[in-house]
Amino acid sequence: MSFRFPRVSLLVLALSASLAACVSAPPPVVAPVDTTTPAQRMAAVEAAAGPDDKELSVAPLRDPQVDDLRQSAHAQRQAGDLAAAAAHLDQALGLVAEDPAVLQERAEIALLQGQWAPAEQFAQQAIQLGSKTGPLCRRHWATIEQSRLARGEQENAVSARAQIASCTVPPIMRY
Repeated sequence: MSFRFPRVSLLVLALSASLAACVSAPPPVVAPVDTTTPAQRMAAVEAAAGPDDKELSVAPLRDPQVDDLRQSAHAQRQAGDLAAAAAHLDQALGLVAEDPAVLQERAEIALLQGQWAPAEQFAQQAIQLGSKTGPLCRRHWATIEQSRLARGEQENAVSARAQIASCTVPPIMRY
């Protein structure tokens, strides 16, 4: 009889081990895949900018060569040639490296190309050099927000989103 207990114990142990092998581990948690396209991100930037008709907007005098490059970049963007648009804007930045509008346009091309970090870098430069109010300011922050969202940086995107509202200054009421 003393021989049967160890055998039964061994049998129970073997069955337990085989049953434990059948129990599967819970499936790994998979982060949701962000399916937002670069074009959808750009549409969000444009929507954040809002209308420009109720705010004071100051446009500096521009170098005609820079204007030509910006117009060429815009035409290339419309035609879907983002690499050519980026090249035109890079050339414009070679002439006026501290122009917030050109920097923002370059940020938007980077966003459309799915180059999230460069998009944020160009927009950050534009913020440092440009106005802290108005549609261009909102575009800067919306570009940063979208870049951060694309990289999965939700908390940082929320802080960028909060900055968008600070770019709007209510109009002065005149009587």
